[in-house]
Amino acid sequence: MAVSVLETKNLGIAFGGLQALDDIHFTVKPGEIMGLIGPNGAGKTTVFNLLTSVYSPSEGQIRLGGRSIVGEKTFRITRNGIARTFQNIRLFKNMTVIENVKIPMNSQMHYSVLSGVFRLPSSRREEKQVSERAHKLLQIFDLDSCAHSLAKNLPYGRQRKLEIARALASEPKVLLLDEPAAGMNPTETNELMQTIKLIRDRFGIAILLIEHDMNFVMGICERIVVLDYGKIIAEGTPEHVRHNPKVITAYLGGE
Repeated sequence: MAVSVLETKNLGIAFGGLQALDDIHFTVKPGEIMGLIGPNGAGKTTVFNLLTSVYSPSEGQIRLGGRSIVGEKTFRITRNGIARTFQNIRLFKNMTVIENVKIPMNSQMHYSVLSGVFRLPSSRREEKQVSERAHKLLQIFDLDSCAHSLAKNLPYGRQRKLEIARALASEPKVLLLDEPAAGMNPTETNELMQTIKLIRDRFGIAILLIEHDMNFVMGICERIVVLDYGKIIAEGTPEHVRHNPKVITAYLGGE
Protein backbone atom coordinates (compact mmCIF):
# COMPACT_ATOMS: atom_id res chain seq x y z
CA MET A 1 0.00 0.00 0.00
CA ALA A 2 1.34 3.44 -0.94
CA VAL A 3 2.56 5.62 1.92
CA SER A 4 0.49 8.79 2.26
CA VAL A 5 2.10 12.07 1.24
CA LEU A 6 -0.38 14.11 3.29
CA GLU A 7 -2.29 13.04 6.39
CA THR A 8 -4.58 14.71 8.91
CA LYS A 9 -5.48 13.06 12.19
CA ASN A 10 -8.14 14.21 14.68
CA LEU A 11 -7.87 17.67 13.14
CA GLY A 12 -10.13 20.34 14.56
CA ILE A 13 -10.49 24.08 14.96
CA ALA A 14 -12.85 26.29 16.96
CA PHE A 15 -13.55 29.96 16.43
CA GLY A 16 -14.67 31.31 19.77
CA GLY A 17 -17.36 28.91 20.94
CA LEU A 18 -18.04 27.52 17.45
CA GLN A 19 -16.45 24.19 16.49
CA ALA A 20 -15.82 24.73 12.78
CA LEU A 21 -14.07 21.40 12.17
CA ASP A 22 -14.02 18.29 14.33
CA ASP A 23 -12.07 15.01 14.07
CA ILE A 24 -11.01 15.45 10.43
CA HIS A 25 -8.99 12.41 9.45
CA PHE A 26 -7.94 11.62 5.88
CA THR A 27 -4.87 10.67 3.86
CA VAL A 28 -3.75 11.62 0.37
CA LYS A 29 -1.48 9.21 -1.47
CA PRO A 30 1.22 10.15 -4.01
CA GLY A 31 -0.24 10.74 -7.47
CA GLU A 32 -3.83 10.60 -6.24
CA ILE A 33 -6.58 13.00 -7.34
CA MET A 34 -8.89 13.42 -4.37
CA GLY A 35 -11.97 15.58 -3.90
CA LEU A 36 -13.17 17.43 -0.81
CA ILE A 37 -16.86 18.28 -1.16
CA GLY A 38 -19.82 19.36 0.92
CA PRO A 39 -22.51 22.04 1.22
CA ASN A 40 -21.63 25.71 1.61
CA GLY A 41 -20.22 26.31 5.07
CA ALA A 42 -19.25 22.67 5.59
CA GLY A 43 -15.63 23.62 6.33
CA LYS A 44 -13.85 22.78 3.07
CA THR A 45 -11.86 26.00 2.70
CA THR A 46 -11.11 25.92 6.44
CA VAL A 47 -9.38 22.56 5.85
CA PHE A 48 -7.23 24.18 3.14
CA ASN A 49 -6.43 27.07 5.47
CA LEU A 50 -5.27 24.61 8.12
CA LEU A 51 -3.15 22.64 5.65
CA THR A 52 -1.36 25.83 4.58
CA SER A 53 -1.07 27.30 8.10
CA VAL A 54 -3.36 30.25 7.45
CA TYR A 55 -5.13 28.95 10.56
CA SER A 56 -3.63 26.98 13.44
CA PRO A 57 -5.60 23.91 14.53
CA SER A 58 -7.11 23.75 18.00
CA GLU A 59 -6.32 20.04 18.01
CA GLY A 60 -4.95 17.24 15.89
CA GLN A 61 -2.07 16.69 13.49
CA ILE A 62 -1.13 17.45 9.89
CA ARG A 63 1.74 15.46 8.41
CA LEU A 64 3.46 16.07 5.08
CA GLY A 65 5.68 13.19 4.03
CA GLY A 66 5.38 11.76 7.54
CA ARG A 67 6.56 14.97 9.26
CA SER A 68 4.35 17.29 11.30
CA ILE A 69 3.86 20.74 9.77
CA VAL A 70 1.59 22.15 12.47
CA GLY A 71 2.88 25.56 13.53
CA GLU A 72 5.14 26.08 10.50
CA LYS A 73 5.03 29.36 8.59
CA THR A 74 3.02 29.33 5.35
CA PHE A 75 6.08 30.04 3.18
CA ARG A 76 7.93 27.08 4.72
CA ILE A 77 4.98 24.79 4.05
CA THR A 78 5.09 25.91 0.42
CA ARG A 79 8.82 25.20 0.25
CA ASN A 80 8.29 21.80 1.87
CA GLY A 81 5.76 20.72 -0.74
CA ILE A 82 2.21 22.12 -0.53
CA ALA A 83 1.05 24.60 -3.16
CA ARG A 84 -2.40 26.16 -3.41
CA THR A 85 -4.75 28.04 -5.68
CA PHE A 86 -7.66 30.13 -4.40
CA GLN A 87 -11.40 30.34 -4.96
CA ASN A 88 -10.90 33.97 -5.99
CA ILE A 89 -8.02 34.14 -8.45
CA ARG A 90 -4.92 35.75 -6.94
CA LEU A 91 -2.48 36.69 -9.68
CA PHE A 92 -0.03 39.54 -10.01
CA LYS A 93 -2.29 41.06 -12.62
CA ASN A 94 0.02 43.89 -13.68
CA MET A 95 2.88 41.48 -14.30
CA THR A 96 3.29 39.33 -17.38
CA VAL A 97 2.19 35.72 -17.59
CA ILE A 98 5.75 34.39 -17.49
CA GLU A 99 6.72 36.71 -14.62
CA ASN A 100 3.86 35.24 -12.56
CA VAL A 101 5.25 31.74 -13.12
CA LYS A 102 8.85 32.77 -12.40
CA ILE A 103 8.08 34.27 -8.97
CA PRO A 104 7.99 30.93 -7.05
CA MET A 105 11.09 29.80 -8.94
CA ASN A 106 13.15 32.80 -7.83
CA SER A 107 13.19 31.56 -4.24
CA GLN A 108 14.91 28.40 -5.48
CA MET A 109 17.86 30.29 -7.01
CA HIS A 110 21.25 29.95 -5.33
CA TYR A 111 23.50 32.58 -6.92
CA SER A 112 24.83 35.39 -4.70
CA VAL A 113 23.79 39.04 -4.72
CA LEU A 114 27.22 39.90 -6.09
CA SER A 115 26.78 37.47 -8.97
CA GLY A 116 23.39 39.00 -9.77
CA VAL A 117 24.62 42.59 -9.66
CA PHE A 118 27.57 41.93 -11.97
CA ARG A 119 25.67 39.44 -14.16
CA LEU A 120 28.26 36.73 -13.60
CA PRO A 121 27.94 33.42 -15.48
CA SER A 122 26.36 31.64 -12.48
CA SER A 123 23.46 34.13 -12.32
CA ARG A 124 22.93 34.13 -16.09
CA ARG A 125 22.92 30.32 -16.12
CA GLU A 126 20.32 30.04 -13.36
CA GLU A 127 18.10 32.73 -14.89
CA LYS A 128 18.22 30.92 -18.21
CA GLN A 129 17.21 27.66 -16.52
CA VAL A 130 14.30 29.42 -14.77
CA SER A 131 13.10 30.92 -18.06
CA GLU A 132 13.23 27.51 -19.76
CA ARG A 133 11.28 25.88 -16.90
CA ALA A 134 8.70 28.65 -16.95
CA HIS A 135 8.15 28.32 -20.70
CA LYS A 136 7.75 24.54 -20.38
CA LEU A 137 5.07 25.01 -17.72
CA LEU A 138 3.26 27.55 -19.90
CA GLN A 139 3.37 25.13 -22.84
CA ILE A 140 1.60 22.47 -20.75
CA PHE A 141 -1.23 24.92 -20.10
CA ASP A 142 -1.24 26.28 -23.67
CA LEU A 143 -0.18 29.70 -22.36
CA ASP A 144 3.23 30.04 -24.01
CA SER A 145 1.87 32.19 -26.84
CA CYS A 146 0.81 34.86 -24.34
CA ALA A 147 3.87 34.62 -22.09
CA HIS A 148 4.59 38.35 -22.33
CA SER A 149 1.00 39.53 -22.02
CA LEU A 150 -0.19 41.06 -18.75
CA ALA A 151 -2.00 38.53 -16.59
CA LYS A 152 -5.00 40.85 -16.22
CA ASN A 153 -5.59 40.74 -19.98
CA LEU A 154 -6.12 36.96 -20.09
CA PRO A 155 -9.66 35.54 -20.34
CA TYR A 156 -11.01 34.16 -17.08
CA GLY A 157 -10.38 30.51 -17.93
CA ARG A 158 -6.77 31.19 -18.84
CA GLN A 159 -6.22 33.14 -15.65
CA ARG A 160 -7.35 30.02 -13.77
CA LYS A 161 -4.80 27.95 -15.70
CA LEU A 162 -2.07 30.50 -15.01
CA GLU A 163 -2.73 30.31 -11.28
CA ILE A 164 -2.33 26.51 -11.40
CA ALA A 165 0.86 26.84 -13.48
CA ARG A 166 2.27 29.29 -10.92
CA ALA A 167 1.44 26.86 -8.08
CA LEU A 168 3.27 24.07 -9.93
CA ALA A 169 6.34 26.29 -10.30
CA SER A 170 7.13 25.71 -6.61
CA GLU A 171 7.50 21.96 -7.39
CA PRO A 172 4.94 20.75 -4.84
CA LYS A 173 4.31 17.23 -3.61
CA VAL A 174 0.63 18.14 -3.05
CA LEU A 175 -1.41 20.65 -5.05
CA LEU A 176 -4.53 22.12 -3.39
CA LEU A 177 -7.10 23.44 -5.88
CA ASP A 178 -9.92 25.57 -4.44
CA GLU A 179 -12.83 25.45 -6.91
CA PRO A 180 -10.64 25.38 -10.04
CA ALA A 181 -13.64 25.13 -12.41
CA ALA A 182 -15.56 28.05 -10.87
CA GLY A 183 -16.76 30.45 -13.56
CA MET A 184 -15.67 28.26 -16.45
CA ASN A 185 -17.88 27.31 -19.38
CA PRO A 186 -18.30 23.60 -20.26
CA THR A 187 -15.50 23.67 -22.85
CA GLU A 188 -13.06 25.29 -20.41
CA THR A 189 -14.10 22.86 -17.67
CA ASN A 190 -13.43 19.85 -19.89
CA GLU A 191 -10.04 21.27 -20.90
CA LEU A 192 -9.19 21.81 -17.24
CA MET A 193 -10.06 18.20 -16.38
CA GLN A 194 -7.66 16.97 -19.05
CA THR A 195 -4.97 19.39 -17.89
CA ILE A 196 -5.23 18.27 -14.25
CA LYS A 197 -4.90 14.63 -15.29
CA LEU A 198 -1.91 15.57 -17.46
CA ILE A 199 -0.04 17.38 -14.71
CA ARG A 200 -0.72 14.55 -12.25
CA ASP A 201 0.67 12.03 -14.73
CA ARG A 202 3.61 14.19 -15.80
CA PHE A 203 4.71 15.47 -12.38
CA GLY A 204 3.49 12.59 -10.21
CA ILE A 205 2.03 14.93 -7.61
CA ALA A 206 -1.04 14.41 -5.46
CA ILE A 207 -3.99 16.75 -6.05
CA LEU A 208 -6.64 17.61 -3.45
CA LEU A 209 -9.46 19.75 -4.80
CA ILE A 210 -12.59 21.52 -3.60
CA GLU A 211 -15.29 21.82 -6.26
CA HIS A 212 -19.05 22.36 -6.46
CA ASP A 213 -19.37 21.09 -10.04
CA MET A 214 -20.34 17.47 -9.38
CA ASN A 215 -19.77 16.40 -12.98
CA PHE A 216 -16.22 17.69 -12.64
CA VAL A 217 -15.67 15.97 -9.28
CA MET A 218 -17.13 12.63 -10.35
CA GLY A 219 -15.25 12.74 -13.64
CA ILE A 220 -11.78 13.40 -12.27
CA CYS A 221 -11.49 12.29 -8.63
CA GLU A 222 -10.43 8.78 -7.67
CA ARG A 223 -11.54 9.24 -4.06
CA ILE A 224 -13.82 11.76 -2.36
CA VAL A 225 -14.21 13.00 1.22
CA VAL A 226 -17.55 14.61 2.10
CA LEU A 227 -17.92 17.21 4.86
CA ASP A 228 -21.08 18.44 6.53
CA TYR A 229 -21.17 20.83 9.49
CA GLY A 230 -17.42 20.43 9.97
CA LYS A 231 -17.43 16.62 10.16
CA ILE A 232 -16.63 13.89 7.66
CA ILE A 233 -19.83 12.04 6.78
CA ALA A 234 -18.54 9.87 3.92
CA GLU A 235 -15.36 8.82 2.14
CA GLY A 236 -14.77 6.55 -0.82
CA THR A 237 -14.89 6.24 -4.59
CA PRO A 238 -17.15 8.55 -6.60
CA GLU A 239 -19.60 5.69 -7.11
CA HIS A 240 -19.71 4.93 -3.39
CA VAL A 241 -20.19 8.59 -2.44
CA ARG A 242 -22.82 9.17 -5.11
CA HIS A 243 -25.11 6.54 -3.54
CA ASN A 244 -24.36 7.22 0.11
CA PRO A 245 -27.64 8.11 1.92
CA LYS A 246 -25.92 10.64 4.20
CA VAL A 247 -24.49 12.45 1.19
CA ILE A 248 -27.81 12.45 -0.61
CA THR A 249 -29.49 13.93 2.44
CA ALA A 250 -26.83 16.45 3.46
CA TYR A 251 -25.35 17.51 0.16
CA LEU A 252 -28.16 16.98 -2.31
CA GLY A 253 -31.03 17.71 0.07
CA GLY A 254 -32.62 14.25 0.17
CA GLU A 255 -33.70 11.80 -2.50
